[in-house]
Amino acid sequence: MSVTDPRAFLRSLFDEAVRVADPMRVVPAVLPDRPEGRFVVLGAGKASARMAEAVEATWGPCEGLVITRYGYGRPTKGIDIVEAAHPVPDQAGADATTRMLDIARGLGEGDLALILISGGGSALLTAPAGEISLSEKQAVNAALLKSGAPIDQMNVVRKHLSRVKGGQLAAAAHPATVLCLMISDVPGDNPADIASGPTVAEATTPADARGILADFRIDVPESASSVLSQVTGVIPPGDPALATTTNRIIAAPSQSLQAAAEIARASGIEVRLLGDALEGEAQTLARSQAESALDLQRGMTSSSAPILLLSGGECTVSGHGSGVGGPNAEFALSLARSLNEAPGIFGLACDTDGVDGAAEVAGAFIDPSTLKRASERGLDPGEALVSHDSHSFFAALGDQIVTGPTLTNVNDFRAILIHPL
Repeated sequence: MSVTDPRAFLRSLFDEAVRVADPMRVVPAVLPDRPEGRFVVLGAGKASARMAEAVEATWGPCEGLVITRYGYGRPTKGIDIVEAAHPVPDQAGADATTRMLDIARGLGEGDLALILISGGGSALLTAPAGEISLSEKQAVNAALLKSGAPIDQMNVVRKHLSRVKGGQLAAAAHPATVLCLMISDVPGDNPADIASGPTVAEATTPADARGILADFRIDVPESASSVLSQVTGVIPPGDPALATTTNRIIAAPSQSLQAAAEIARASGIEVRLLGDALEGEAQTLARSQAESALDLQRGMTSSSAPILLLSGGECTVSGHGSGVGGPNAEFALSLARSLNEAPGIFGLACDTDGVDGAAEVAGAFIDPSTLKRASERGLDPGEALVSHDSHSFFAALGDQIVTGPTLTNVNDFRAILIHPL
């Protein structure tokens, strides 16, 4: 058998991966009964407004404050939704974070803080430590994003330069009870890495943060260096300020990949799950997966069932380019170039939040005609990779995947469909 419309098929798998991580589906399933005493709903991330909407759909109007990305707001009855900048923070995020910390500090014993956290919260929760100004924090954030550092290492630096990350939001609410519901967008699903762990203890030190900056040759302003030269405000493991805090992951990349795999298997396709926590340079990962796809195809007979390679995680793009791109589109472009028009192999790479890099594009689709069509339009895939201009490349071909805000975020989704020759 073969898939007659690979683009529509791969898109359906991506849509299913997003659907099963919809906060309106996963939040009500884990919410306890509405508390009888005082409680507030706080949160941050690309999915947080949708999570707040889901809470109110179950509990009714609630008091609270949630910070989400511009364009990701949702209608709520009592919870205040503030939209702010991502991936580089802005004043709206900083002002809202100050308000959130004040609300948390106003809670007492017997009260409850329901905290809703998802990917994107690192930028949206903005409370620079020490004398760091917002503009300096913005510069540090931009440098981290361009460095190619893995997300967990970027977050170590962010935590030690913050007054809200690394357990500090939950500590502000102590001695109130804190229940944090998380949608994971990080490889390995470590709660400390999701939005830089505002409700999770942090075992790293300022020296660790300084080491990461040195390893990736990231220059920071003197104010940041000063903060990292002394003990910072992150909450260490075992601290009593987090004794009343519970963290729970309610949606993760593995669940979304499994849901997509089930659809593919039901269609008679053999599925190979490559992992939900793959990291590294987008171009390097694409070349590796292209090689795997070609090797598998060479071992297939004409009667073999199609094979689907599925993977998740978070790719990086290092270096400075003049173009507009993101790790998923860059993966797709490098995949097309590495496959070199091999017949019968198709691919899709998208970010489940609908935003690949800083562009309002989820990702891209490739097929055996990608390079030929590009050549007919005068497009150079090698040049696009060097300048990190993959979004422009796929826009010219009409092969971008544009979803708009998906209102969730379980990281990258990559699918390669291999037909026998």
